[in-house]
Amino acid sequence: MSPGDRRPTPGRRRHGDGRAPERPPERPARTPWRGGGRTVEEVSAGGIVVETSTGEARAALIARLNRAGRLEWCLPKGHLEGSETPQEAAVREVAEETGITGVVVGELGTIDYWFSAEGRRIHKTVHHYLLEATGGAISVEGDPDAEAVEAAWVPVAQLGQRLAFSNERRIARAASELLASGG
Repeated sequence: MSPGDRRPTPGRRRHGDGRAPERPPERPARTPWRGGGRTVEEVSAGGIVVETSTGEARAALIARLNRAGRLEWCLPKGHLEGSETPQEAAVREVAEETGITGVVVGELGTIDYWFSAEGRRIHKTVHHYLLEATGGAISVEGDPDAEAVEAAWVPVAQLGQRLAFSNERRIARAASELLASGG
């Protein structure tokens, strides 16, 4: 094979004479946010509260309206207040947003994501827990922010079809696995 018959290595461009082009300068490890505002770290907690009175495990979900006005089903969650632990915040947020009180019986995992709001770049970390329902009635009336527009009991087996976000569907799978293992 002569040099002219060689194919360039995938992903590397070559000049017509076979020379590699000059490399661009190295990029910094993190590109600064171009929004002009500051970056903020936020921590929230929430979870899946489950009841089994009907013989089938059901979880309390909430629905919120997204920016386009569409209903999105999601897990109840919210910011930690004062010196609350993530577990305490999860119990409080679940009760406020769904009307259901519960106790933490296991950890389900953490989700983190980035978004922009009010000129700030926000890195949010949300800790999720499995809760066993101990009382209450399903309702969004106690939501202090009035973000939840609906709440409903959904069979745990159907959470994957109902939840709007893939990262929350992953948390739901973790809950199903924990429930199946007797945890």
